[in-house]
Amino acid sequence: MDRTFTIFLVDDDPSVLRALARLLRAWSYDVRTFASAGAFLDHHDADVPGCAIFDLAMPGLDGLALQDSLKADGIERPIIFITGRGNIPKSVRAMRAGAIDVLTKPVREKELLAGIARAEEADARARQGRAELAALETKLASLTPREYEVLTHVIAGQLNKEIAGDLGTVEKTVKVHRGRMMEKLGVHTVADLVRLAMKAGVSANPH
Repeated sequence: MDRTFTIFLVDDDPSVLRALARLLRAWSYDVRTFASAGAFLDHHDADVPGCAIFDLAMPGLDGLALQDSLKADGIERPIIFITGRGNIPKSVRAMRAGAIDVLTKPVREKELLAGIARAEEADARARQGRAELAALETKLASLTPREYEVLTHVIAGQLNKEIAGDLGTVEKTVKVHRGRMMEKLGVHTVADLVRLAMKAGVSANPH
């Protein structure tokens, strides 16, 4: 089984690190182990597909603080927490902050593997979404300033004649800009254009 999914494992207990790393490598996962939150932050590569397994309670930066740190840096990394204390308030907070799961030590193999499977799906979805958004931004960047301006008017629901009046040009010119703009963006209907604009965060011209 060939895996390209990396698991970043962070726990201050050496025995837990060794046991979990051994288990996951037996399932052909690439495992990178860290004995502290600081070590993880120093060596973490956000571009590598994978998930993180954090001990919920660690000295210094605990698992929740580590989760907050990644979010503050705009890093979307699926996280599974493990805890030996059964801290319900912290577990709830972790789940509300987007954790895949919170597992109690000693971690059951079946539960851990199920959590990692969900993390793989979440990571793939997030990466696909980022790739689609990057492709969309590239298309938008190919528009001329006037084509972009026409786009903001079209998604506001204006007709070509109204757009021409707002831009101080003729309807025929607006039609040309509109046609080129939609061709570059790869859309054929106004509905598709509106959906694309919403996804890219393009605001409609309030006219």
